[in-house]
Amino acid sequence: MKKEPKHPITDPEDSKGKAASNVYLKYSGMAFQMGIIILIGALLGRKLDTYFQSPKPWFTVALSLLAIFTALYATLKDLLAPPNKNQPPR
Repeated sequence: MKKEPKHPITDPEDSKGKAASNVYLKYSGMAFQMGIIILIGALLGRKLDTYFQSPKPWFTVALSLLAIFTALYATLKDLLAPPNKNQPPR
């Protein structure tokens, strides 16, 4: 009797499937983290522009750029960090 190959993500008994889903969760979490950091920077900049009644959106531009660099730094730090002992090898 021929056995069907197991799918690495959907097979609950396969430990590599768990590792693959953990990697997907990690990277999707990074994307949400980047989006939230950039959104907070832009909203804070808009709020400061309205508070100080700026003729041009200088705070929005500055804080949006700062948030983009902060999000990139946080993401690259997570990507380039050595794996923890609790994380499965890639």
